[in-house]
Amino acid sequence: MNETVAALARSRVLIVDDAAENLRILGETLRDNYTIMFARNGRDALRIAESDTPPDLILLDVIMPGMNGYEACRHLKKSPKTSHIPVIFVTAQDDGVDEATGLSLGAQDYIKKPFIAALVRNRVDSAVELKRHRDHLNELVAERTRQLALTQEATIHAMANLAEWRDPETGAHIKRTQNYVQSLAQHMAKLPEYADALTPEFISMLYLSAPLHDVGKVAIPDAVLHKPGRLTDEEFEIMKEHTTRGRDMLSSTVEFLGEENSFLSTAQDIAYCHHERWDGKGYPRKLREGEIPLSARLMSVADVYDALRSKRVYKPDMTHEEAAGIILEGRGTQFDPDVIDAFDYLQPEFQDIAARYAE
Repeated sequence: MNETVAALARSRVLIVDDAAENLRILGETLRDNYTIMFARNGRDALRIAESDTPPDLILLDVIMPGMNGYEACRHLKKSPKTSHIPVIFVTAQDDGVDEATGLSLGAQDYIKKPFIAALVRNRVDSAVELKRHRDHLNELVAERTRQLALTQEATIHAMANLAEWRDPETGAHIKRTQNYVQSLAQHMAKLPEYADALTPEFISMLYLSAPLHDVGKVAIPDAVLHKPGRLTDEEFEIMKEHTTRGRDMLSSTVEFLGEENSFLSTAQDIAYCHHERWDGKGYPRKLREGEIPLSARLMSVADVYDALRSKRVYKPDMTHEEAAGIILEGRGTQFDPDVIDAFDYLQPEFQDIAARYAE
């Protein structure tokens, strides 16, 4: 048995026909090269196709009692679980209109009765071989996608580690804020007005990008970044530059990758705008309300809450109740009211995250 025949022998062909004689003829024609499965009607065909061992090809009779072949094909092509299975219609009709109908439903080919064994084998071999090549291509694409996702995550992780190396206090802060942002986004995604924006893909990117919100601090002088006390007005102006420095660091990479497809676009928005305020009194651009990217509005609440809860050389840490009180007071001034409503609902979850990733 050559390599191609061996590969085909591992493939399963489901023959669907209400006539026992047709099942017998097609089964005998194909059984030397395939594992044969049988169904006597459309509903049994759907059940087998949706099982843990689905067929690689379906030979589907058109005229059957109950659910006919066209109806069965329509169901198969609508379901994500079975839409990839090629269908070849088997019919005694010799009508171009019927053939066009079947092909429009997603069938790959037509075989007419009475059967010519060599033709049946040839059509089936071609269809199965095409599916094998398509499946292999899909596997390559999936692997490439997985590798790209790992590369993206590794890049973000490396850049976040750089920021953490310059500012050692940010290690647990990064993990906490990452989880705060994710919780806020997942909660708000349930609201109709945010469902389109806060897709699972966007929330995943938000979670990955959140650690880069303070990446611009790598460009802040040590005398300011590590000062053991409150900053002077002049020093605070220098510290505020971490937003634009972070944006600049990321923008060149975004430009190189192409902004439309770059996984760093979200990180750029967060780094640049997470200190903007809902009332327009933030920095660096004094954006207000909807002008501020949603990712940055979410990050702002997460960042401030964690800063209030964290002990620093120039201030003690606050309890959850104290920090939450300040956050809630900022509704409609410092913070997006919708994000604050989500925070209010998620207070127990914020407490759990703070405890889980304590310093």
